[in-house]
Amino acid sequence: MVGILLVTHNGLGECLADCIKHVLGELPGNLGVLSVWAKDDPQHKLVEGETLIKQLDDGSGVLILADVFGATPSNIGRRLCHAERVEGVAGVNLPMLLRVVCSTNKSLRDLAFIAVEGGRECIVHMEH
Repeated sequence: MVGILLVTHNGLGECLADCIKHVLGELPGNLGVLSVWAKDDPQHKLVEGETLIKQLDDGSGVLILADVFGATPSNIGRRLCHAERVEGVAGVNLPMLLRVVCSTNKSLRDLAFIAVEGGRECIVHMEH
């Protein structure tokens, strides 16, 4: 089963994980969170991320979902993608994460595609 690592600003990752727990009734064991706060040393967060990847990877790989492309969390996530069996997608939102956690039996490459498509398809203009 592909592991999922949220790499986000402040407590956003914990909040998203809490929403997943609310919807699914439990937190999937293959979901990890790396929170990056303004005071954090990015180099230390990179080491922490490498440790989380080792914990989450059962041999199927790890998908990193970061929040804002180009910001510190996604830059850390992008550096973590250089490891074997790690891919990343920036722009995480709850619909994207829900689709991903419900599809972790897919390949890492397919799961990255599901993340991107899930994020895009679930952004709609709600008109009245």
